[in-house]
Amino acid sequence: MITALSLRSLALSRGERPLFRDLDLDLNAGEAVALTGANGAGKTSLLRAVAGLLRPDAGTVGFAGAGGLLDPDEARAGLHLVGHLDGLKGARTVAEELAFQSRWLGGRNPSDAIAALGLQRLTGLEVRRLSAGQRRRVALARLIAAPRPLWLLDEPLTPLDATWRAAFGELMTAHLAGGGLILAAVHDPLPVPAREIVVGARP
Repeated sequence: MITALSLRSLALSRGERPLFRDLDLDLNAGEAVALTGANGAGKTSLLRAVAGLLRPDAGTVGFAGAGGLLDPDEARAGLHLVGHLDGLKGARTVAEELAFQSRWLGGRNPSDAIAALGLQRLTGLEVRRLSAGQRRRVALARLIAAPRPLWLLDEPLTPLDATWRAAFGELMTAHLAGGGLILAAVHDPLPVPAREIVVGARP
C-alpha cells in the first residue's frame, strides 16, 4: 500500500518544449496537494508521469509503503488516474460500465460507488446519453468501486454542480482520513485542505 510519494528534481517536456524542471514534491498519507499553474504549464503531464504514462526528462518518481520503498511498477497498481477524458464506453449502460471498471481494476461490487455518487437512477441509461456532470460522476465512481490509496485527479470538479462538488469533497475527506493521498491538478480550490504547488517552466 502506498503511504508516500516523492518527486525529486523532476523535469518534463512536451515535444521540444520544456514544461518545468527541478520540481520536488513530497506527499504523505492523509495529505492532499493541489497543482496549480497556467494552462499548458505541465500539470496534466506531471500526473501522467506519476502514473507511469510519461517518462521524465530527468529526476525520479518514488513510492513508499509501510515496509519502505516500493517498486514503481507494483506501486502504480495502487493508484487511480482520473483525467480530462473519462475513459468510459458510451454504448454501455452505467451499470455495465461500473461493473466492468470494478472487475478490471480488481474492485468490489460497485453498489457502494453507485450510492456514493448518486447514480441509482442512471444505472439503466447508456453512458452516451449522460450529461457532462453525470459522466464525471460515473468516472469518479471507480475511486470508490476499486479503492486505491493514491488518487491522481485532473480537474475533477470542473463539470460538477455545487451540490456534487460538496459531495465529492466529503468523499475526498473520507479518503484522506483513511490514510489516502490526493494529488490534483486544479484551477478552482479543492473542497479539502490542500498544500499548493505551482507548476510551470523555470528560467
